[in-house]
Amino acid sequence: MIQYLLTSVYLVTLLLLPRPDAAALPAAPAPLNGQWKGPLKLLGGQITVIITIVPLTNGTYYGALDAPQQRISRMPVAVELHGTDLKLRIEQAGSSFVGKVLNGGAKFSGTWTQAGVKTAMVLLRAPSAKAVAAAPFRPTPPYRVSEVVFPNPISRQNLGGTLTVPAGEGPFPAVVLVSDLGPQGREVEVSGYRMFGQLADYLSRHGIAVLRYDDRGVGKSGGTYANATTADLVTDAQAALNFLRTRPLVAPQRVGLLGHGEGANVALLAAAVPGRAPAFVVSLAGYGQPGYSVLLRQQNEIMRLTGANAAEVQAAQDIYYRTVSTIRQTPDNAAASAKVAAMLSGANTGINPAMARARAAQLTSPWSRYFFDFSPLTQLSKVQCPVLLLNGTADLQVSAKRNMTPLRRGLHASHRPVSAYRLDGVNHLFQPAPAQWPLVNGVQQATFSPVALKKINDWVAVKSKQPTAAPVRAPQKLPFPAPRITKTGSVPRLRG
Repeated sequence: MIQYLLTSVYLVTLLLLPRPDAAALPAAPAPLNGQWKGPLKLLGGQITVIITIVPLTNGTYYGALDAPQQRISRMPVAVELHGTDLKLRIEQAGSSFVGKVLNGGAKFSGTWTQAGVKTAMVLLRAPSAKAVAAAPFRPTPPYRVSEVVFPNPISRQNLGGTLTVPAGEGPFPAVVLVSDLGPQGREVEVSGYRMFGQLADYLSRHGIAVLRYDDRGVGKSGGTYANATTADLVTDAQAALNFLRTRPLVAPQRVGLLGHGEGANVALLAAAVPGRAPAFVVSLAGYGQPGYSVLLRQQNEIMRLTGANAAEVQAAQDIYYRTVSTIRQTPDNAAASAKVAAMLSGANTGINPAMARARAAQLTSPWSRYFFDFSPLTQLSKVQCPVLLLNGTADLQVSAKRNMTPLRRGLHASHRPVSAYRLDGVNHLFQPAPAQWPLVNGVQQATFSPVALKKINDWVAVKSKQPTAAPVRAPQKLPFPAPRITKTGSVPRLRG
C-alpha cells in the first residue's frame, strides 16, 4: 500500500496539513538537522525511507520524506519534537512515526503506523554530502569556488551562496539556480544526491559560471521562508541575478536563470519584468497549471490511489472548494482562520481543535493565499528572453503533459525562442532510472540525468550568446495580474 500512498504530490497536502516549513510546535534546544534513513517493512519485502529535517530561523522545522525505490521525493512531513520525543506525520497518506531521538540525534527509534498497521522502525542518521566530499582522494575541481553573500534590497535581507567560475580568463556566461517549493539549501540535497551541486559542477566544468544560494531562513541566508510568497522569491532571484552580473569574469549580458519546480515559475516571472529580464531561462519541471487546479487535481488523484469511493472523493472536493472560497472571500486572516478551523474540525474525523487552528493558520498564510490564485501563465506573453522547458516522463509530482504544454503555448505569444523536451525515464529530481546510476565503491549513486545535463549546457551555450537589452539594476515592485488558464497540447520528445 505504501507504494501508492507515497506517490501523492506534496502540494496537495497544503489543504489538510500545515506547510512543512512551519510546524506549530517550538524547536528543541538542540535542533535536528540532517537526514535519517531506515527500512520500512512491507508485506512481501521492504523499502528504504529517508526523512529530511531542517531547522528554520523561526524556531520551526521543515520535514520531507523520500522513497528512492519508488522515485518519490520531498513529500511533506509535519515534525513535532518535545525533548527527545519525536512525531512525524504524513496525514494525507495516513502514516505517522512516533518514537525517540537517541544518541544525540544519531538514531530515531519508534513505530511506523499506516492504515491501522504498526511496525517497529529505526532510522539512522545518513552521512552528509560534505562528509562524502571530504574523502581524501577527491580531486580539486577544475574551476574557482567562492562562498558569497549578497543583499536583496527589497526584503533587506542577505542571502548566502556558492559561486563557481570556470578556469580561464573569461568573461563567461552565467546562471543562477532557483530551488523548488520548500526551504532548501544551496545544494538541494536528497539522501546524498546534491541536485544543484551536481548541476553546478557540470556547467562550470563546461564553461558556465553558476551561483546557487540558500533559501530564506536556511543556511547562511536571513529572513523567514514561511512568510514569503512566490512573488517575494522573485526578488531573491533578481538580487542573485544583479549580484552575478557584477562579478569579475562574468559577462553581464549573458546571465540567466535556471529554476526547478516552483523555482522555474519564479524564473519565468523574473523574465517578464520589463528591463530586468535575464538573458535566458531554463525551466526544470515548472508548473503550468493554476495553484487551485493543481491542488484539486492532486487531491482527487491521492484519494483514488488510496481506494476512496466516488462519494468520498466528492465530499473531499466539496471541503476543498468551501475552504478556498472562504479564504478568498475573507481578507481578514483572523476571521478566515477561525472559519477554516471550524470547517476542518467538523470535516476531519479525529482532528483536534489545536491542530485545526494550526492548519487554518497555514492555509491563510501569505504563500497559500498567493498560490491559490496564482497562474503561471499570466505573464508568459511578457517574457523577454529565450526559454528551455525540460520535464521528465517519470515525474510523479509535475506531469509533463499537464504542465509543459500550457507553458510552451503561453511562451509562443511572447515571440521568443522556446524549446521544449520530455526526457524519457527522468523523475522530478532529474534522475534517470536507477539502473543507469553509476557505481561508486560498488554502490549505485543517484546522479543528475546526463541527457538533461548535456541538453542544458548545449542550449545555454548557444542562447547566452544572443544579444539582450542592457539590464536595469535598480529594484522595483513586481505587478502580477489575475490568473487565467489556457489549453494544453503536445511537445516534442527527447529520447536519451
